[in-house]
Amino acid sequence: MEFYENTEKTLAKIESNVVEISAKMKLGYKLDPDTIFFDSQEFMQIMNISKRTAQQWRDNKTIGFSQVGNKIYYKLKDILQLLEENYNPKKEILK
Repeated sequence: MEFYENTEKTLAKIESNVVEISAKMKLGYKLDPDTIFFDSQEFMQIMNISKRTAQQWRDNKTIGFSQVGNKIYYKLKDILQLLEENYNPKKEILK
């Protein structure tokens, strides 16, 4: 039962964030990826990775992060950069 309650809370938080970002975009705000941070839980959900993988990426300097006390945060800019650096473009088929 606790799993479902935690899942519902997480989904509600994500929905709230999406609504806020959507509203800012509609109002013409330019969202700077350098100013948007995600906590560890959000980061792991976005990337669909485990705590251990997130820890390895930090240890290997695969992704930048900020730590305040025990909380870890990731910049959207760093997440996008990681994805871009590991992007494999589609091969063009010669005819």
